[in-house]
Amino acid sequence: MFSEKRSNVLHGILLIALFSCSAFYIAEFPFVKNLSFSPLIVGILLGMVYANSLRNHLPETWVPGILFCTKQVLRAGIVLYGFRLTFQSVVEIGLPAILIDAIIVAVTIFIGLFVGRLLKMDKDLALLTSTGSAICGAAAVLGAEPVVKSEPHKTAVAVSTVVIFGTLSMFIYPAMYRAGILDLTSEQMGLYTGSTLHEVAHVVGASNVMGKEISDTAIIVKMIRVMMLAPVLVMMSFALARTAVKAVSDSVKETAAVTAKRGKITIPWFAFGFLAAIGFNSFDLLPHAVVDGINNIDTFMLTMAMTALGTETSIEKFKKAGAKPFILAAVLYIWLLGGGYLLAKYFWFNINCLMLW
Repeated sequence: MFSEKRSNVLHGILLIALFSCSAFYIAEFPFVKNLSFSPLIVGILLGMVYANSLRNHLPETWVPGILFCTKQVLRAGIVLYGFRLTFQSVVEIGLPAILIDAIIVAVTIFIGLFVGRLLKMDKDLALLTSTGSAICGAAAVLGAEPVVKSEPHKTAVAVSTVVIFGTLSMFIYPAMYRAGILDLTSEQMGLYTGSTLHEVAHVVGASNVMGKEISDTAIIVKMIRVMMLAPVLVMMSFALARTAVKAVSDSVKETAAVTAKRGKITIPWFAFGFLAAIGFNSFDLLPHAVVDGINNIDTFMLTMAMTALGTETSIEKFKKAGAKPFILAAVLYIWLLGGGYLLAKYFWFNINCLMLW
């Protein structure tokens, strides 16, 4: 029984690996190179085409293997991405990036809860959607779920919103940057990308297209944002516990049970693994050939994660959720696009001037 289950998971992983190999092959086509589409972007496009065409013919027993790629493979890929960076580069990012990340996270959650109340949305769904947009997309939603203790379909809807707008950003950001619409330096563009895109994988995909300098900055800024998930979950847990205690309930025991459930906190281990990889790489102990090999493996793993993410992006899932969660996500997206741009362009510059002064 166990062997059969493991075999089915392997089938799903191999399917995604096959798509990823195809993504690498297609990414080498001249017209694809001219568009600067990395294997990561090609992979998610292949996944989305599959999701809305042949996905219904996929054996359900293979689905756990695909989900494995969207979670464990993605996180392992982000950890290995640390071998592209050093702590020396983190120091170069400095205090302005941390401050901008903190502002983005706090304001996004506040706006999300406020707009959710105006739309008369379910509070749990509004909180999950806001947390996903504010911090690190689906990973933040999944991290917040044990604290919020929402129903499974609410988690799925919140994840779908960040996948849609995060995927959209993967194409919009590079296009706006190349068109000269965004009057930003490479460092500012990396800061803008890392502080406003939803998923870590989306940041990797979009920033890789725009160049290594932007990519390195964007990933570091994004991981600083991911690290903020831990304190946000702690504060969320306390806030929900207080709300549960004050709530009018027919049963005191039921309220206590809700409070106890919402006290559980999930912290993303891959963020710490990413930092550990950067720390190890900072000592320059491995030969460059080995590091290059690790980076190639990492690119393939991230392509697998992006492809698997695409296979979960089906139109039918979104139709069931109704319009309100997507209206909320759209409002948050507009704030991230506009507010994030202003912070990256003007706040970053002013803070740097103050620090120099």
